[in-house]
Amino acid sequence: MVPVTVDVDVACAALRRAGLVALPTETVYGLAADATDTGSIARVFEVKGRPADHPLIVHLGDAAWLPDWVLDIPDAAVRLADACWPGPLTLVLRRSDRVLDAVTGGRHTVAVRVPAHPLANEVLLRFGRPLVAPSANRFGHVSPTTPAHVLADLGSRLDPERDVVLDGGASDLGIESTIVDCTGPIPQVLRPGAVTPEQVAAIVGAVAPSSGPPRAPGMLVSHYSPRCAIELVDRLGDAERRAAVLTQTGRRVLVLHDSDPVVYARTLYDRLRAADDGGVDVVVAVLPPAEGLGYAIRDRLSRGSARG
Repeated sequence: MVPVTVDVDVACAALRRAGLVALPTETVYGLAADATDTGSIARVFEVKGRPADHPLIVHLGDAAWLPDWVLDIPDAAVRLADACWPGPLTLVLRRSDRVLDAVTGGRHTVAVRVPAHPLANEVLLRFGRPLVAPSANRFGHVSPTTPAHVLADLGSRLDPERDVVLDGGASDLGIESTIVDCTGPIPQVLRPGAVTPEQVAAIVGAVAPSSGPPRAPGMLVSHYSPRCAIELVDRLGDAERRAAVLTQTGRRVLVLHDSDPVVYARTLYDRLRAADDGGVDVVVAVLPPAEGLGYAIRDRLSRGSARG
C-alpha cells in the first residue's frame, strides 16, 4: 500500500525521485507531479487513465512565478490573480516555451493557479518548481476530497516505492477551481467553482459565457460520475416524490439536497462516493438556484448525471 504521511519533506523527496504525490488542496486532492519532467507527467496520465490530449493545470508556489510560464499577462488576469490568489481560481493564458506539450495537450495555452492549502503551498515552495495536479482519482470519476478517497481509487495503481499520499484532512471547499480563460478580449468562465461568476464579473467587468470545444479540465459533457445513476430535479418535494416511485420499483435511492450551498459543495463528492459504497442505485439530486456557488454545484451534478 502506498504510504500516507503528514511530512512535507517526505512528499518533496517523492517528487524529486520522479514520484507522484496525492496532494491536499482547498478544492480537491490532486495527483501531483513535477511539471518540468515528462516521465512524471506521463505517469499521471497512466495512473489516472486520462486521455493524453486532456490538459493539466499547473500549480505555482507564488504569483511571482507566473511570468516564467506564460507569454503575457492581460490586465484581466492581473486583476483576478491579485484578488483571488492564493485560492480556487485557475487562469488560462498563452503558454511560454517552458511549458511542456504533455501539460497542455499540444495547445497554445496553459492553465495555472496558486493553491491556498498550506501543505500544498509548502510543498511547492520547498520543491521549488511547479506541479501538475489533476484530481487524484480515475479519470471521469467522482473527485477525491480525503486521503481515503484517493486510496480507494488509486491505491492499487500507485507505486509504494516511489509515491506517497500527503494527508491534509478533508478539502475545505470540496469542488474544483473556477477556470477563467483570459486569452480573448472578454474573459470566459470555462468551469464554475468557488470563485463565482458574479465575483469574476465584479473584478474584471464583462464576462462572456463559455463557448467552443473543451479546452480546459472538467469541460467534458460526462465527468465527475459515480457508478450509480443521478437524476436531477429542481425542488425537494419533487425529489421526495421521485424517490418514492423509484423505491416502489425495488431500487435503492438517496435524495441529495442541502439548503446551504457551501455545505452542499463541500460534501457533494463524499456523499456521492458514500452512495456508491452503500449500494445506492439512483441519487435524486436537487439542483440549487442558478446563482453564486449554485452554478458550480449544478455543473458538477449535470456532468455527473450524463453517461458518456
